[in-house]
Amino acid sequence: MGGPQPRRRRPHDPGAAPGQRGGGGRARGGVGGVVRVVRSRRFPALTRTTARPEGGGRAMGGEHAAPYRQWPLLVVCAGVLIGVLVTIAQFRAGTLIIGASMLGGAALRWCLPSVGMLAVRSRFTDLVTYAVLGAAIVLLAMMAQPEPWLRLPFLEDIVHFVVGR
Repeated sequence: MGGPQPRRRRPHDPGAAPGQRGGGGRARGGVGGVVRVVRSRRFPALTRTTARPEGGGRAMGGEHAAPYRQWPLLVVCAGVLIGVLVTIAQFRAGTLIIGASMLGGAALRWCLPSVGMLAVRSRFTDLVTYAVLGAAIVLLAMMAQPEPWLRLPFLEDIVHFVVGR
């Protein structure tokens, strides 16, 4: 006697109050004393959840195990891991594999309608990010010393200007 009773959730209990759900609805009187909540069509001032990125759905159906559903991300991560391991022995070859994996991620993001967790932002932002990072890594790998495969004279001029002789 006297202490607060534990709250029990009943099957008909709707959960949180309408004002706590983010709907921000206004109660209006209904028929027979029943109150109905009218939700606003305006975008809420305070967002409670994060929207899934475009194309961020499962790459395979729910009947498959989680690793199979996320195969695009696993392919890119496996390529980067192989590139890191190859870098231990051959720097240029390993970094080329890493850059190619990033470019492959850009291609997957562009071609597939649903790529699972490989989708982080909008399709355009992911595509540009993966492509620019992959191309930069490939170019830097081809310009690595000694005996670079690619020489860009204007970059050498910039380095000599910044560092000095």
